[in-house]
Amino acid sequence: MDLMKIAEQAFAGEKKEFPAFAAGDTVTVSYRIKEGNKERIQEFRGDVIRISGNQDKKRFTVRKISNGVGVERIFPMDSPFVEKITVNKYGKVRRAKLYYLRDLTGKKARIPERRVK
Repeated sequence: MDLMKIAEQAFAGEKKEFPAFAAGDTVTVSYRIKEGNKERIQEFRGDVIRISGNQDKKRFTVRKISNGVGVERIFPMDSPFVEKITVNKYGKVRRAKLYYLRDLTGKKARIPERRVK
């Protein structure tokens, strides 16, 4: 087991600092995409419906509605393709996993905003 940890630390490199966010927050994730031999940054804006994993292996799922269709994307925190994460709005929710949003549409799917000092 110690050899695995040593190998992971050697390949880890520098860690990016991201703002603190939780389930219910609206975030914009700038993600680097490779198309052929070109590279560009695409922004994915939506609500965080879950955060899973621990320490370095965290993943978070972002959900948005695109042309009337719900789109979910899972981003690993330690991915080299995640350029930056911007928190647009802090949501006030009472659950850690917001799977119930998948069944809701329109005004019912709104998340109230939490005041941040």
